[in-house]
Amino acid sequence: MTTAARIALVTCSDLPEGDPEDRALVVALAERGATATIAIWDDAGVDWTQFDVVVLRSVFDYSLRRDEFIAWAESVPQLRNPLNVIRWNTDKHYIDDLAKAGLPVVDTQWLEPERKYEKRDLHNRFPAREDFVVKPAVSAGSADTGRYTATDADSRRLAIKHALRLLEAGRSVMVQRYMPEIDTYGESALVFLHGEYSHAIHKGAMLVGEDTGDSDSYTPETMQPWEPSELEITAARNIITEVRRLIPGRSGQSRPLLYARVDLVIRGDQTPLLMELELVEPSLYASLSPGALDRVASAILREVAYGSDAHNDRTAV
Repeated sequence: MTTAARIALVTCSDLPEGDPEDRALVVALAERGATATIAIWDDAGVDWTQFDVVVLRSVFDYSLRRDEFIAWAESVPQLRNPLNVIRWNTDKHYIDDLAKAGLPVVDTQWLEPERKYEKRDLHNRFPAREDFVVKPAVSAGSADTGRYTATDADSRRLAIKHALRLLEAGRSVMVQRYMPEIDTYGESALVFLHGEYSHAIHKGAMLVGEDTGDSDSYTPETMQPWEPSELEITAARNIITEVRRLIPGRSGQSRPLLYARVDLVIRGDQTPLLMELELVEPSLYASLSPGALDRVASAILREVAYGSDAHNDRTAV
């Protein structure tokens, strides 16, 4: 008699029952004969060794406790996506890695806390014209993120205050030019399962003003189903391919990751730019695409089938 696959879908204490996508996935996996459990990542009572596969899902609080989260991940066998991916992708300095590899990313300036910037230093580091965005290198959603106008003195002052607050807390800061194409075309988010394109959604503009200083605040997203252009699919595929080489412990021969979401700035007939690469806890928006939930469930069960031989060293896959 075959034992049912045991799968953990990992969430955070703010969502002890997972989000709606997690709960739908439990049902989809049960329909395939698997037993799926929603478990909180920092619940000391959970025995992670009892599961055949542990899948990161709605761990939306990791950015506030990144070191603790990585330490937890080091202790969990059969974790998807694996530990080396978590280390690399939970700090947005990965965008710098992608830029150095020649991939199309949003231009980013980095402010590091050890530099001990003064207000004048930050003023000189910010763009001289157009809007720009200030956010921490370790963050989730739109928390601690603000949009500012370079030529408005009050807005620029608020941007300096925002950056200083993050730097004084020991957090690296990203400064990015706000892409006006977001207001015209929006963003697309392309979901890949085991390296193969699955589906996409479209997101409207999110950032409308300055940061409020509330680290727990998130800006709601407006999503709808999307048929990406060949330009978008090609750009996303190129990024997915290159990531297999860039993440420490991976290579072009590594098996593709269970899931990846590539968030792009659409630019008409120009090559899209990468806004975010989500490899840890991306919303997969399976409810917005026919058949997507089935594909996600099937992909997870393929991970069970691959077994421990394929992930014997979870830091090197």
